[in-house]
Amino acid sequence: MKLFTIPMPIRYLINAVLIAALLFGGNLIIQGGLLGRAMNQEILNIGIFIILAVSLNLVTGYLGQLPLGHAGFMAVGAYTAGIFWRAGVLPDNLSMVAGILLAGLVAAAFGILIGIPALRLRGDYLAIITLGFGEMIRVLVTNIPSVTGGAPGLSSPRYSSFLVVYICVILTCAAIHMLMKSRHGRAILSIRENEIAAESCGINTTYYKVMAFAVSAFFAGVAGALFAGNTGFLVPDSFDFMMSINILMIVVLGGMGSMAGAVIAAAALTSLPVLMQFLAQYRMIIYALMLIIVMIFKPTGLLGTYDFSLSRLLEKGITRLRAGRAPKKGGGDRD
Repeated sequence: MKLFTIPMPIRYLINAVLIAALLFGGNLIIQGGLLGRAMNQEILNIGIFIILAVSLNLVTGYLGQLPLGHAGFMAVGAYTAGIFWRAGVLPDNLSMVAGILLAGLVAAAFGILIGIPALRLRGDYLAIITLGFGEMIRVLVTNIPSVTGGAPGLSSPRYSSFLVVYICVILTCAAIHMLMKSRHGRAILSIRENEIAAESCGINTTYYKVMAFAVSAFFAGVAGALFAGNTGFLVPDSFDFMMSINILMIVVLGGMGSMAGAVIAAAALTSLPVLMQFLAQYRMIIYALMLIIVMIFKPTGLLGTYDFSLSRLLEKGITRLRAGRAPKKGGGDRD
């Protein structure tokens, strides 16, 4: 039987209704005080790491590069937003939105400045130079205390809330999804598959590499601003090398090239250490063993390159339902 197809406007309507229900339902639970303060903080952290993982997945999964400085862009966004918010030049709500956008733009500018020379390199060399960038940002933040507060830290207004964080999550996922469905996304994927062939077909590989790097840095900066608004206090050690490794680990575990995998892995790996607090002495060992087991038995990650589509699942379900109700051909009695 021919696959039942849902018209595109109906698909958008279904997705919008489901997202709105989850968003406002979650906000009611948080505002109603049904969860403790620590759990509320953890839910916000999950949203922040989803943004970080999805944005890094654009460069590692879709573009096929290996940067190790994502925490550097996060730090740029966090300190940009924190300093801007402390200045108090705008009313609270307007200041919150402007701070998040400014954090993303400044991080994207750093992404372009670093990406133009760095993305001429490949593989291990790109990893090393981006790792150096991340450490350079951390050292700079530590050594300009008059601006960033230095090692003691910088206090920041706590603007992050469930609605703010998860609206940013939705916008990040939607923006990267639309980018990858466009001709620009197809160009990015072609670079991952075969850069030489893509360049021979007239694709400006340097342009698309820098563009992907800048978009990834922009959303990392947004995540940094949300992190500042969630914790209310910034210290340079929060953005060290291990932060970049943790974000990369989420992407690899979820499946490089799978946005749904990045979302699921970010939620799982962010909440797992908290859920295992009753095994305080052994939780990090168990955490590491679980990662090793997944990588041994599922080296492509939890979802590989699969991307979840609610509309596709509904189409398959309706098609099977209609096939089950359809009368069977040639079903008459035989003597």
